[in-house]
Amino acid sequence: MKILLELFPLVLFFGTFKVYDIYVGTAVLMAATAVQMSLIYAIDRKLQVMHKFTLVAIAVFGTLTLVLHDERFIKWKPTVLYTTMALVLAVALWGYRKNFIQLILGSQLLLPDDVWRKLSAAWVFYCAFMAAANAYVVLYFSTEFWVSFKLWGFAFPVAFMVAQGFYIARHLQPEAPSEPEPEPKP
Repeated sequence: MKILLELFPLVLFFGTFKVYDIYVGTAVLMAATAVQMSLIYAIDRKLQVMHKFTLVAIAVFGTLTLVLHDERFIKWKPTVLYTTMALVLAVALWGYRKNFIQLILGSQLLLPDDVWRKLSAAWVFYCAFMAAANAYVVLYFSTEFWVSFKLWGFAFPVAFMVAQGFYIARHLQPEAPSEPEPEPKP
């Protein structure tokens, strides 16, 4: 269910772009993302930092695209988003010795600290790769190709998540057994 929720703004953007153009597609993407975030909030009663950042980025870059009638803004949004994520994660991990991936997922997964560091580093490199890939496509290919890349490029995050899942599964630690409750005295 969540994967459909994550994909629907992108699919609507792609379909609208194919029928109309990048500007109508951008307006639909902005509206669909607002609906998507509302649904996520209704389900989880909160938005993750990444959700908030994505919503703001789409609103800002989408508005610039529509107001200035310049498609470059929406096309560069993923590069800005991924670069920001890579920099924040890298500075936190290697500059401040804070692991945001562990802070976000640590309550759900029990992993050794070394595994958390490797996961965080993997996220830094993944985000840097995705930023560079988007920038390359924006610079050297048509808007039509870029839109297709955005849709079919979804395979990159899926492959990354699957690989990460296999890595995590090998290192998951069982939860510490809780202390048994004392027997009631008669």
